[in-house]
Amino acid sequence: MPTTGSRHHQMFPALSPAQIETAKHFANGKPHHFEPGETLYKIGDPGAPAWLVLEGSLEMSRNDGLDREAQIITHHRGHFSGEVSQLSGRPTLAGARAGADGCTAVAFDAHHLRALIIGSADIGEVVMRAFILRRVALIDAGGSGSVLIGTPGSAALVRLEGFLARNGNPFTTLDAASDKEGKALVERLGVKPTELPLMICPVGTVLKNPTNIEAGICLGMTPVLDPEKIYDVAIVGAGPAGLAAATYAASEGLDVIVLDERAIGGQAGASARIENYLGFPTGISGQALAGRAFNQALKFGAEIAIPLEALDVQPANGGTRPNHILKLSADRTVKARTLVIASGARYRRPRIADIDAFEGAGISYWASPIEARLCQGEEIALIGGGNSAGQAVAYLAPQVKRLRLIVRRDLEATMSQYLIERIASLPNVELCTGCEIVAIEADEQKRLSGVTVENLSSGTRDTFALRHLFLFIGADPNTGWINPYVATDSKGFIVTGRPFGQGAVYVSRDALPLETSTPNIFAIGDVRAGSTKRVAAAVGEGAAVVAQIHAALAAQGRETNFAEPAAAVRAS
Repeated sequence: MPTTGSRHHQMFPALSPAQIETAKHFANGKPHHFEPGETLYKIGDPGAPAWLVLEGSLEMSRNDGLDREAQIITHHRGHFSGEVSQLSGRPTLAGARAGADGCTAVAFDAHHLRALIIGSADIGEVVMRAFILRRVALIDAGGSGSVLIGTPGSAALVRLEGFLARNGNPFTTLDAASDKEGKALVERLGVKPTELPLMICPVGTVLKNPTNIEAGICLGMTPVLDPEKIYDVAIVGAGPAGLAAATYAASEGLDVIVLDERAIGGQAGASARIENYLGFPTGISGQALAGRAFNQALKFGAEIAIPLEALDVQPANGGTRPNHILKLSADRTVKARTLVIASGARYRRPRIADIDAFEGAGISYWASPIEARLCQGEEIALIGGGNSAGQAVAYLAPQVKRLRLIVRRDLEATMSQYLIERIASLPNVELCTGCEIVAIEADEQKRLSGVTVENLSSGTRDTFALRHLFLFIGADPNTGWINPYVATDSKGFIVTGRPFGQGAVYVSRDALPLETSTPNIFAIGDVRAGSTKRVAAAVGEGAAVVAQIHAALAAQGRETNFAEPAAAVRAS
């Protein structure tokens, strides 16, 4: 695991004698002694606890590609094992065994670990920082998580790489044709070209051309859900609004589950750098911001299940169905007293024939390091005039030969000034104002090979050869699954704060400001009509909705033990 000298002491800190005594009060059991070489847990074990070393030593290791392990560090007294996986009980990315002199240690399962982090602020800060830095180091190390074997640039491989990267899971990619290890495994297993890519999970399970949900199940990201458990809050969408609501709700004692069909971060997670978010003067990538929010929600005990898509909901009716029943993909269901819709919006597709066939085959809606690597040194095009488009241009342009930015209107009408100025300073960006793409071309492999651009004023058309097109054009609300049950405006965004529908005769109170036309169903963030489409605004709504959830639960007579929720939200 690579470490820098300046962060090594933060990545692998030692608790003081006083901190050790404090931490022991939160452990889920008495100290346990392990003989020299005895295994505490293996790579890929689900629910592996974090261990605090009291005597002796603890040797940590990780995967290093397909068939090798690499030592991470040897822990001594006061050191603790674990990384972000230990907060949720997901399969661990590291293994632990007792050192040459044996090891005496105390265990902290996910529940007791979170209790320690919250119950002791100084120890909690040390542990959380170490866990986050260790996960980052595992990602940077490569080979420490899953191994993907496939054809570089293929749609299925790019999809899997994006899924893992956006959810903060380390992986390494091997070329099935040219990499010695990858080619040997493909031949040994008799894998057909249609079965690529392979995914070898940390526990050793081999998946052939897996779907995202199959990958999520193998990695423990998609847990088995108890269909009879009743959550206080179910949140659909793990973007800034959803993660903010989860963090505030969980920190105030509510039982919370967050669901998302793709990845943490939502559209904001696709932003290469957000520079006007308060508190980050040097800017922060959308993925890094989402990762911090994800870890914060886990810290307070929120359950996060990805990738699960909301398909339908049966709203509570006040009688035979006292709770909302959310139907999800993979034949899963969730019951909840309140439901928060934070499903955001989807980028629109331009009206171009057969454009769907090119998604993952040259057309992207994200500008992550994965996409940047694929188009390095090439000519590319990007459609869109909003801030997300501007951030993508600023990120991609230094890595490509030429970038054509295609917009229908002047940038001043849709983009922040600092981004306009930055784009103007990039010598390889060609701005095509008043233009749109009217046709796309494919090569023999049915991948994107060119686009035709029309000038809307003159009607002239030009065709450009390129293999990568990025789409950041407007957004439509992601509400298809909930539309029959809540009122929307003419554009499909969910209306809140209006009188309840006629079917809500069992509720005597008025609708709350962020509540939909169906009682106890709330909408926040970009999916809500009238919302300000900014990350900070989405986070604010995520915080604000929690006070209203407490009020709704109180009206149901099922309020949890929490004093003055509105005041607590204001104070934070």
